Amino acid sequence: MVAPSGEQFEIAAAGYAAVITESGAALRLLEHNGRPLIDGFTEDEMSPGGRGQLLMPWPNRIRDGKYSFEGRDLQLALTEPSRSNASHGLARWAAWTVEEHTATSVSLVLRVMAQSGYPWTVDLHVLYDLAADGLTVTQTATNLSSEPAPYASGAHPYLCVGSGIDHLQLTLPASTRMLSDERLLPTETVPVGKEHDFRTRRSIGTMAFDETYGDLDRVDEIATATLREPGGRGVELWVDEKIRWLQVYSGDDAPGRERRSLAIEPMTAPPDAFNSGTDLVTLAAAGEAGDELSVTWGIRLLSDR
Repeated sequence: MVAPSGEQFEIAAAGYAAVITESGAALRLLEHNGRPLIDGFTEDEMSPGGRGQLLMPWPNRIRDGKYSFEGRDLQLALTEPSRSNASHGLARWAAWTVEEHTATSVSLVLRVMAQSGYPWTVDLHVLYDLAADGLTVTQTATNLSSEPAPYASGAHPYLCVGSGIDHLQLTLPASTRMLSDERLLPTETVPVGKEHDFRTRRSIGTMAFDETYGDLDRVDEIATATLREPGGRGVELWVDEKIRWLQVYSGDDAPGRERRSLAIEPMTAPPDAFNSGTDLVTLAAAGEAGDELSVTWGIRLLSDR
């Protein structure tokens, strides 16, 4: 019998332990000395709510699954039919292949073949690496096609500190956010305003999130979001300079998992970027400069302080 998420790849280092799955190359488990840092899923279930999945070759939503690129009108399958959107890319349920697996790291690859709605062949690669400073994830896409290809990258970890988020404090290094319509598609970008300004750490309380945040504050090109108990333990997610957006989701509409954890999703582009063009990457034709993009992010323990 095969688990719903396929083979399980365990890695460990310096008190950290992680499990990555064959299905979607998803981060199923991450803990430090037995303390969960993400709200993942069990070996005998599929990833619910995108938990731990990689969102490639686009994150979030594409309106009606339709877009145009270099004079071609294209139609993707509607994988979020209730809102008539194409959601979270083409890799999240695919069977990825292990490239290398050591005690502390694992790399997996997937070739996305040219298909209806995305007529480019792209190699995807992910490296999960554990060390004393936590988990580092590197996501790479390489265009194998003779023509340029549109691309954006994302991931869907749910951070946790114990169970529940109402009592936790959030730091979010963003000065703008996107307003969205009833289909969770962007309408305009505005300053965060008082309610959504978490640049200084403060309590979440009863605030509900399904928001896209941008214009990230950085130190040495790294932006960092934190989730922690008041004066105590916590977890942080950091992103490199190519990751310009964070989607934050509190799961208020997730039956049985409401407000259990907080998804902070690193994205190179915001929702519907295949239509707006905002921060959309064009991968050059195979063999030309710019035919590859790598981005890096990570998660680590915050010590009590």
